[in-house]
Amino acid sequence: MDKIPLTRTGYTVLNSELKTLKSVERPAVIRAIAEAREHGDLSENAEYHAAREKQGFIETRIKELEAIIGRADVIDPEKLSGAIKFGATVTLVDEDTDEEKTYQIVGEPEADISSGKLNIASPIARALIGKHEGDSVEVRTPGGEKSYEVLSIAYK
Repeated sequence: MDKIPLTRTGYTVLNSELKTLKSVERPAVIRAIAEAREHGDLSENAEYHAAREKQGFIETRIKELEAIIGRADVIDPEKLSGAIKFGATVTLVDEDTDEEKTYQIVGEPEADISSGKLNIASPIARALIGKHEGDSVEVRTPGGEKSYEVLSIAYK
């Protein structure tokens, strides 16, 4: 099985979510199911069916998180330097619009473009790997070709 690259922060967040699901969410839904059972006929009991559905979501997420954490390859970006690689925080400028963007290159489970966390498998991240400050990068995106210049690289 392939290892899943994660930053130390991403690993901590996923591990925390797993602990919360196991110690808080799972027991709460079990109590809700027990309470709903006490109300009688389960075939027409909406509370019971909603609690069972929520239990299914929780159990699925627990299995998913356990699989990710079990295959995690935790990489500490603070121990890295040099050219762009996994964990780097990169500031780019769009060469057409002069718009600056900052991204951290992370693993798929922790990627969230709205918070600046870019999946390592994305076209932009793949184009950035190995580049240095001042390099120009051509990226083929669904919206067409984009050109960026690497302004800075940080490992934090």
